[in-house]
Amino acid sequence: MSDTTHDGAIVTSAPPSPDEGLTSAELAAKYGLSVSGARPGLVEYIRQLWGRRHFILAFSSAKLTAQYSQAKLGQLWQVATPLLNAAVYYLIFGLILDSGRGMDKAVFIPFLVTGVFVFTFTQTSVMSGVRSIAGNLGLVRALHFPRAALPISFALQQLQQLMFSMIVLFVIAVSFGSYPSLSWLLILPALALQFVFNIGLALIMARLGSKTPDLAQLMPFVMRTWMYASGVMFSIPVMLAGKPSWIADVLQYNPAAVYMDLVRFALIDGYGASNLPSHVWLVGGLWALLAGVAGFVYFWKAEERYGRG
Repeated sequence: MSDTTHDGAIVTSAPPSPDEGLTSAELAAKYGLSVSGARPGLVEYIRQLWGRRHFILAFSSAKLTAQYSQAKLGQLWQVATPLLNAAVYYLIFGLILDSGRGMDKAVFIPFLVTGVFVFTFTQTSVMSGVRSIAGNLGLVRALHFPRAALPISFALQQLQQLMFSMIVLFVIAVSFGSYPSLSWLLILPALALQFVFNIGLALIMARLGSKTPDLAQLMPFVMRTWMYASGVMFSIPVMLAGKPSWIADVLQYNPAAVYMDLVRFALIDGYGASNLPSHVWLVGGLWALLAGVAGFVYFWKAEERYGRG
């Protein structure tokens, strides 16, 4: 296209762009563009997460190794820390407050240690989840990957740490007369359900903690309250004898108490089915399903906002 000026010169003008008049959305659709860091669909997100499974495993293992790298006893603290906690609780609650009344000593000590180890698994998963995004902003902003990989890897780190603690727990159980039997195999599905529950809870706390860093300061008080309400150091039915039955039901059906009871039942010979609430395996499965699905979807919905400041 050309025009003639008043002095006879010819000026050539560019032809109109074929994209002229198109909106940003129309241009993106035309050329196959997508928003950088946009949240993928749920199925695609799961596929991407599965593709990073080797990273999740390597990251959790590296974190576990580095956790005690500066300590002289090194990885022994993975076992020593919950064991020392159990010793303190036994001194205070077992000897001084007699919270094990109604139980033989050969049952109460494995009961207490099991409770401490199993609850610590959930406690540390939650606390790690709170800091998983806010404490790794450099990684989140530098690399593109499904952000759920971080809280999942921290929950996996705590599972690996629990495996070391379980060796000590088995030794304690045998020392007090609970010998290996087929019932010990029930520990595997119990911990698997707890692991799924912990992942869901870690994902929820990761999203909340990414926007509210002060949550990490509040959570120790929340977790301590949860611990005292879950029967870590005492039998809930025995301690609440004479109280309205619904109080004991609420405490026994809370997920922390459910998973502790499942492991205690599998491990300790003197801890029979009469100590468990009704349908405890079903309840444990429902808690895992609810927390796992709800936590994953809740975290995924904010995927594009993590690390954006």
